[in-house]
Amino acid sequence: MTNNFAVFIMVHGRPDKSWTYDSLRKQGYTGKIFLVADDLDETRHEYKKIYGDELLVFNKKEAALKMDAGDNTGDLRSTLFSANTIFELAKENDIKHFFIMCDDYPGFYHNFVTRDNEYKYKKTRIKSLDRVFEKMVEFYEKTNIKTVAMAQGGDFIGGAGNKEADIRIKRKAMNSFLCSTERPFKFIGRLNEDVTTYVNLGSKGDLFFTITNVMLTQTEHQQQKSGLTDVYLDNGTYVKSFFSVIYNPSCVKVSSMPSKFSRIHHKIKWNHAVPKIINEKNKK
Repeated sequence: MTNNFAVFIMVHGRPDKSWTYDSLRKQGYTGKIFLVADDLDETRHEYKKIYGDELLVFNKKEAALKMDAGDNTGDLRSTLFSANTIFELAKENDIKHFFIMCDDYPGFYHNFVTRDNEYKYKKTRIKSLDRVFEKMVEFYEKTNIKTVAMAQGGDFIGGAGNKEADIRIKRKAMNSFLCSTERPFKFIGRLNEDVTTYVNLGSKGDLFFTITNVMLTQTEHQQQKSGLTDVYLDNGTYVKSFFSVIYNPSCVKVSSMPSKFSRIHHKIKWNHAVPKIINEKNKK
């Protein structure tokens, strides 16, 4: 990887866990990695012992003053502040292209369309993330998008029965973000900030994409200690989803995900959310 590319991993409270860091190294990523912790994290010194100069620490209260959290609770338990600060940290470290990632990815996979009707895709563990990241940067540079993300395991739940479970580019970006210091943007909203950001900025014409040919997997949020587990347990998914409604009431509502174990989730009405591209055949 080039010297001006890096992966920034947002960390908090679990220095003994290194899912994303280990997955990156085991799966062929040889470039720079920085772990981003805030100065309120009591375990930051443990991170420092393990990762040395790969750890970057920022002033969280100072950062919060410059960001739109969407509420007045003063609760600083959010990745919002880390994610926005990473743009500044990238500049300070002479990084142009970079990934923003969470710390809980056990693996990265290729996705392929299958020929049978039983399943719409199959996954194969990526062996060279260097090559994948190189091609994603190439795609990024050939477009005017703000960011592009990897798919998540949940995007393919239901297989052939899920109309969204196919291999294509989706107009959203969640959890992992390939960005550039030359195309900065601000995440907004203390919770559900990825959804709120791609809908809110998407409504203004910015492009946020997910490439479903590549996918990351995650640990279950509420089954792990630290991270944002306590926030989700305290607030539940209703409050999390409602943050997106606050910013985008014309196209987002709180709904229930249809599944065996139904849960509260956001629902986006895309016809009301973003500008449409009109076919050139209609040009007069």
